Amino acid sequence: MAATFRLTLAQLNPTLGAISANAAQAYAAWEQGRDAGAQMVALTEMFITGYQTQDLVMKPAFTADAMRAVVTLAERITDGPALGIGGPCLKDGQLYNAYYILQDGKIAATILKHELPNSDVFDEKRVFASAPLQGPYRIGPLRIGSPICEDAWHSDVCETLAETGAQILLVPNGSPYHRGKPAVRTNLMVYRVIETGLPLVYLNMIGGQDDQVFDGASFVLNPGGELAVQLPQFDACVAHVDFVETDDGWRALPGQKALLPKIVEADYRAMVFSLKDYLGKTGFKKVLLGLSGGIDSAIVAAIAADAIGPQNVRCVMLPSRYTSQASLEDAAQVAHALGCRLDNISISGPQDAVGSALADLFEGTAPGITEENVQSRLRGLLLMALSNKFGEMLLTTGNKSEMAVGYCTIYGDMNGGYNALKDMYKTRVFDTCRWRNDNHRDWMLAPAGQVIPPRVIDKPPSAELRPDQRDDDSLPPYPVLDAILDGLVENELSVSDLVAKGFDRATVKKVEHLLYLSEYKRFQAAPGTRLTKRAFWMDRRYPIANRWRDEN
Repeated sequence: MAATFRLTLAQLNPTLGAISANAAQAYAAWEQGRDAGAQMVALTEMFITGYQTQDLVMKPAFTADAMRAVVTLAERITDGPALGIGGPCLKDGQLYNAYYILQDGKIAATILKHELPNSDVFDEKRVFASAPLQGPYRIGPLRIGSPICEDAWHSDVCETLAETGAQILLVPNGSPYHRGKPAVRTNLMVYRVIETGLPLVYLNMIGGQDDQVFDGASFVLNPGGELAVQLPQFDACVAHVDFVETDDGWRALPGQKALLPKIVEADYRAMVFSLKDYLGKTGFKKVLLGLSGGIDSAIVAAIAADAIGPQNVRCVMLPSRYTSQASLEDAAQVAHALGCRLDNISISGPQDAVGSALADLFEGTAPGITEENVQSRLRGLLLMALSNKFGEMLLTTGNKSEMAVGYCTIYGDMNGGYNALKDMYKTRVFDTCRWRNDNHRDWMLAPAGQVIPPRVIDKPPSAELRPDQRDDDSLPPYPVLDAILDGLVENELSVSDLVAKGFDRATVKKVEHLLYLSEYKRFQAAPGTRLTKRAFWMDRRYPIANRWRDEN
């Protein structure tokens, strides 16, 4: 009779710093594996602490708490399967990213990460030491190699494990979402199974942590790259995977094969998920936002309502003398369709008061951007007052196009604790609104149907800070602007590269100037959902004081 091995995969959502709660989650998953007859239950990278810890893990008391929690958890792991769980490890004065194997009441093995990521949102070389390459550990009939996350992106780690006797590879990950990431992971892991000839389990966590959102989408590959198991994206789950020993080595039996969403849905789910977790993990139960009648605030209202329920979302219309009747009607329609509360606070009186207070000093000057910014800042002031009074987190609603070129007012419409749209260009916002109108999923808490009126999507974008104002009075049309920004930001193209692609040089230079000029605003912006590999914050770190411009 062929040997078998049941591995339980726990694709779960830890909370950073909630060490006891994370340990309780781990034990509950272990119980599920035990009841299912598993020989091992696996959790993800740094699960005991949550991930990413950033510099918090360098605090000795924090690391000591985490390591004690692992020891305490190990003492409970008896009369059942082994448990794999990630956490920090302080050894010989060096701090490591570790994967602990708990069995028979003790820590049976400690795997230390070798390859430390130092790009994109990762700077693990700042906090962790690189460990020497290690061999596999044994659980029952299996020798298991566990390259930790980045380790599996490098062929030498996996090849060393295969050469030292590993029969399967179990990869615990903390791999955050960006657009198209599941395909990137799968393609790279196919290389690993082809190189080693071993089955590979790619186990990823879920959950939001500040700007990052971890999307799960764990999977199992057999040699040759055949997909045996695919877990869902963004959903917590505990799944049992059976392996059987064959004449050609160990193989995973076919199991669940969840369908992964297309990019527009994945992006929307990421924004909903990250906002929900950011609020929950920081202690907020309710939000508010300025609802202008425009497309950006409408989709943020939908994201918030889907994340925490429309009953927990306060929308506020703050009209001025320049606000159109259509905008008033559109805002009301959005709030009604979503089922959110809508309050109306005119800023005309405060606007007159500020104008009067500044009249003597402004005498002889022409009205302009200053007066426009006063309107935005008055709205920010009133929204923050509501936030403070009622304990509701203020959401800001600027998209990536606006954030890139500074088409936003610091201490005004940039006020807020979180911005789900921060990494989504305007042209994608339109597509996202249309998708949400046409689709509803069981994880959405707001109603189905046309929650964003077509008029909101189709009308020319405007901040309505002066008569007949349109965004394209100040900016190139959004399709042009976003294409240029894609070159400058996402791909680091030169001005000449973009001119060679057919863009007007003067337009490219204007966008480049605005991009660099606005760095100080982004430095003070609220965190927001990371959707790309070049999100404004950890991915793209530019100096504020910078006189260089591309003159080629």
